[in-house]
Amino acid sequence: MTTNTLTDLLARIVERERVLTRPIDRIAYASDASFYRLIPQAVVQPRTVAEIQALFRFSHEHRIPLTFRAAGTSLSGQAITDGILVEVARYWRQVTVEDGGNTVRVQPGVIGGHVNHALKPYRRKIGPDPASINTCMMGGILANNSSGMCCGVSQNAYHTLDSLTFVLPSGTTIDTAHPRADQIFRERESRMAQGLLELKHEIEAQPALAARIRSKYRMKNTTGYSLNAFLDYDRPVEILRHLLIGSEGTLAFIAEAVLNTVPDLPVKYTGLLLFPDLHAACAAIVPLRDAGAMALELMDRPSLRSVEDQPGVPPSIKTLPEGAAGILAEFQAEDEKERPTLEIQARAAVRGLQLVEPARFTHHPAEQALLWKIRQGLFPSVGAVRESRTTVIIEDVAFPIDRLADAAVDLTGLFRKYGYDNAIIFGHAKDGNLHFVITPPFNDRAAIDHYARFIDDMVRLVVERYDGALKAEHGTGRNMAPFVEVEWGAAGLAIMKRLKALVDPEGLLNPGVIINPDPQAHVTHVKPMPAVEEEVDKCIECGMCEPKCPSRDLTLTPRQRIVVRREMARLTESQGDGQLLAALEADFPYMALDTCAVDGLCATACPVGIDTGQLTKRFRRLRHSPAAQTRARRLAENFSLLEGMARFGLRTGHVIQSLLGAGAMTGVTRALRAVAGKSFPQWSPDMPRPSRARPPATTLAGAQAVYFPSCISRVMGHLPGEPDEMTQMEAFVTVASRAGFPLWIPEEVAGTCCGLPFSSKGYDQGYQVALNRAIARFWQWSEHGRLPVVVDTSPCTFSLVTSRPHLTPENQRKFDQVRILDSIAFVQAELLPRLTVTQKLGSVALHPVCSVVRLNLTPTFEAIARACSQEVIVPLHAGCCGFAGDQGFVFPELTASATRREAAEIEPGRHNGHFSSSRTCEIAMTRATDCLYRSYIYLVEHATR
Repeated sequence: MTTNTLTDLLARIVERERVLTRPIDRIAYASDASFYRLIPQAVVQPRTVAEIQALFRFSHEHRIPLTFRAAGTSLSGQAITDGILVEVARYWRQVTVEDGGNTVRVQPGVIGGHVNHALKPYRRKIGPDPASINTCMMGGILANNSSGMCCGVSQNAYHTLDSLTFVLPSGTTIDTAHPRADQIFRERESRMAQGLLELKHEIEAQPALAARIRSKYRMKNTTGYSLNAFLDYDRPVEILRHLLIGSEGTLAFIAEAVLNTVPDLPVKYTGLLLFPDLHAACAAIVPLRDAGAMALELMDRPSLRSVEDQPGVPPSIKTLPEGAAGILAEFQAEDEKERPTLEIQARAAVRGLQLVEPARFTHHPAEQALLWKIRQGLFPSVGAVRESRTTVIIEDVAFPIDRLADAAVDLTGLFRKYGYDNAIIFGHAKDGNLHFVITPPFNDRAAIDHYARFIDDMVRLVVERYDGALKAEHGTGRNMAPFVEVEWGAAGLAIMKRLKALVDPEGLLNPGVIINPDPQAHVTHVKPMPAVEEEVDKCIECGMCEPKCPSRDLTLTPRQRIVVRREMARLTESQGDGQLLAALEADFPYMALDTCAVDGLCATACPVGIDTGQLTKRFRRLRHSPAAQTRARRLAENFSLLEGMARFGLRTGHVIQSLLGAGAMTGVTRALRAVAGKSFPQWSPDMPRPSRARPPATTLAGAQAVYFPSCISRVMGHLPGEPDEMTQMEAFVTVASRAGFPLWIPEEVAGTCCGLPFSSKGYDQGYQVALNRAIARFWQWSEHGRLPVVVDTSPCTFSLVTSRPHLTPENQRKFDQVRILDSIAFVQAELLPRLTVTQKLGSVALHPVCSVVRLNLTPTFEAIARACSQEVIVPLHAGCCGFAGDQGFVFPELTASATRREAAEIEPGRHNGHFSSSRTCEIAMTRATDCLYRSYIYLVEHATR
């Protein structure tokens, strides 16, 4: 079937724009977080159960496999296919808290961390707590029976499940919460119901198999299907409901689930324990567990080495001897009065342990968060320091607790035997669950065969020597499918095969996962990892960046940009499919470059700090000719002229709009875009009016800080509908004067720019000129660093404070002595303490811009708002607005997509004010919500009159 034919047929089921068949789309979805890759024939984004049912019919009619995908953070290859990939991350995001927080109803596309955020007011959470909870989605959490650091076995998805709504490959849809669910199931799927009961009776008739099932599920185990469902439940619908947990999308589609929640214990006492060797650390697990520790995270010396240079890591980590190991231990309680008890428990637990230094525990939330961030970033951190062109593989196994120490030592022996010198071991040791990461090259058959021999030895070690579980929580996937029989025996595997044939008789639902007859499946379809640009070469495609990306629902995410770029590099290097390369090169500019906001928020979520925006800037630089770079430099040298032109353009546009209407001005700019190119801004009715050409009068005499209004503040004035009162600059000067902390705006501020507009567009020469001139002037204005320089637009602040590498040596020396402050930090530290709040606003909504997040000023921003209002709301989905300086004028669809979910949380008329700290971001949020967003300084000015 041709791609065009497939597209046309699928477009009869869902809208054409939700059928993705271009090469760039198919390549973007060809990878998940595992080391496998399959290129789908199409990616479909359904909205309804009816569309899911139609896709099942289509799959059967045309014999094309179907695979469901949520976040795509799967580590074992469960979320890829060469058939039709059904992406449910975009339209299946609902979460509803029920029964006072005791249960929660979720769809498969909602992020696990967002569910916990909804439950937070009830002091509840979901049981599973995987390290990737702020990225992975409920579909994957359920389908993989995820657990995590504290949940153990008792609080995993299987044991906290209340009900499911699922769609079988036959199209039958069952809500197991329905009072007649079992009867309905028996009526509609009589053969399946009978078959499930027969399998149950067959297991019960084999005492040895039944005993093995009960034994293996006392510890973490996700190898194969959840056979314990046949022993734990009697009714067919209940058996199937629990079989679907951990089935990795091979039996049915989970449309909705209701989970029983667990207490979110708010009182925590967290410590890092360091041991002389891995054996000593593992031997400490039982006494720590018996003392009441809720989490015990093991980290061997190589894993600690992979993060020892990260900010906040205790310096002593670097001095640890070879062979040392650590345990991150946490004690938890529900009530604050229990905190002393936690301390007593912890002290008693560590007494007598063989430690290389005294145990250090902390009650401080920020320090605790840092320790957990270190632990949660181990896997990607190791991947980031690997050699170029190598693959990252993570496996997770489980051992009986009493044999954990010996098993861990034996695993390290395997690493030495096979030359995996940079391998690491870490994991949820309280449950006997160990993860290990290796980074083998897969560049030739010999390397792949070497890895295969290692896996054979590892399987024998886990199953035969220690009777452990080959998969503890990541799911069987493709990498352990050939070894299911080794763990479960012929009888267990036979039950699983019959189950798959019973529920999915066509064998078209996520084939090759869990049940796979190919003994080489674990070394087939291995993901190529060609070397690309240094900015992103260390990416392991884990997907943790994706929830932060403003273009994620429009074009590509950071991970997908890198995946596509790697495919382009592979095709170029191998002189492969020229047609495919040409198609990718044609779509890459818009999909990857034009619609990247270069906001850097991906770096805040990436465990190794990859800022994909740097890759975008590199390519933007490459597509500028020398002549274009020269023109940009001249604009930077004459920036005051550019300011005047921008102010004139805004004034002219509003005159035309007032005379002929907004449609006329929109038509004018559309015509100009047709001639000048799509980089020319598109007029919209929400364009700001020009600001006054001259800033408010101030003097250096007596000033306690230099006020640098950004070029945006100097050019863009009030938004339509905004009160025609003082400008933002006047408001800052007024508030500072009211606080007895006068500001000075230098005369030469006109024509001074931080360089951000040039940098984001890849105009290096213009950026260098503007930036170095700004720092030189800051040095002069501040009287060689005596006065701080306050910047009123947060993106400009961030650009300036991170600009040192781009400065001349002379300006670097000046930079080191000048204090550049974002206005938010300045107002909180210097002005608010000197002001009296006389009239608080009611409820206010905040939009912390990307730079505020990256400067760690969001709590400070909220604190200012709390001081000046009675209620402060920051939407859960607050993130980058996608305006990116002027991108919102050029590509308004990016801003519309980026703000959609945040805007949905802002109820018109609900708040008394809406505030941010960047004029262009305020335009974006005003456009998205129909609520006027303004600089937060107006809030401060109003509250302190």
